[in-house]
Amino acid sequence: MFWKNWEQYSYYENVKLTVIAIVIFLLFIFLRKIFAKYVFAILLRLTQKAPGELFTSIVKAFEKPMQWLFIIIGIYIAAGYFPYFEKSSLLFLHLVRSSIIFLIGWGLFNLSSSTSLFFEKVNEKTNVNIDKILIPILSKAVRVIIVVIIVGIIADEFNYNINGFVAGLGLGGLAFALAAQNVLTNLLGGVVIITEKPFTIGDWISTTVVEGTVEDITFRSTKVRTFDQGLVTVPNSTLANNPITNWSKMGKRRVSFNVRLPHDTDVDKVQFVIGQIKEMLQNHPGVHHEKIYVIFDQFKENDLDVKLDFFTKTTEWEEYLKVKEDINLQTLNILQIEEAKQQTEESAGN
Repeated sequence: MFWKNWEQYSYYENVKLTVIAIVIFLLFIFLRKIFAKYVFAILLRLTQKAPGELFTSIVKAFEKPMQWLFIIIGIYIAAGYFPYFEKSSLLFLHLVRSSIIFLIGWGLFNLSSSTSLFFEKVNEKTNVNIDKILIPILSKAVRVIIVVIIVGIIADEFNYNINGFVAGLGLGGLAFALAAQNVLTNLLGGVVIITEKPFTIGDWISTTVVEGTVEDITFRSTKVRTFDQGLVTVPNSTLANNPITNWSKMGKRRVSFNVRLPHDTDVDKVQFVIGQIKEMLQNHPGVHHEKIYVIFDQFKENDLDVKLDFFTKTTEWEEYLKVKEDINLQTLNILQIEEAKQQTEESAGN
């Protein structure tokens, strides 16, 4: 029972004990504010001086749980003085212990968000190679495990039979599986993406449904940031069943376009322009020298088309655009110089 036999105390004694309980509770609320404003800031400064980020992450993760711990301690101590409440009640003790367990789980759950940082450090410091695609999934798995353990401990605190619950899940397993076919399909798609690794976080991919940079991968879906800055969440089953072009895996990037010469340009000048452009491409530091094609491509009704087909050394989008722009400008300069020569020759002939 929660309630005491308060009639054993005098009226004034009950009032006195009630005031003491309220004062104790308000004191712990005040201590909570002191912790939030001053003590936490001091702890944060101290941990920032320590090597690594582990202690700082721990302090930040347990900031809110520690603040609520003051409230729980205040309630527990105040309950001992409150004349109308039985502190030794089993239900009250179960609630207090469960609250503390919940706060510990809350802190660990917050801390597990930085496990991705932990796995990245493991990659840096050891020979254990954890793929980027697995880091967020492992981090989420740690969170799920923490939640399951905390729920199990709290259930055990109230003497709830976990085995019976698990058995109940077994009986309803078939119905659950039928109702969750899409989830299972996406889960299998996630397994395919993780094992075959057609892309990883940070890669630029193109599919029939989306094109952009991969930001996050889970067992159920993949988040892709489009070039318009939209965030698209694609079910893994859709990605696993569609062709995926991973542009980040390119060793070089293709450039192909035509430049047009006047229809009356004579053969020698066409060959000269082709030679000048080809020489420019061969000497350009941003062009891959393995395959460079500059050819007289075709006749058009009013002009002659010279085709340029080559590869840039960079695959990074911004650098690629800069290389392409520089080549366009140099090509334009070659054509303008040749056009100026032709006009000079025509003027001299006249």
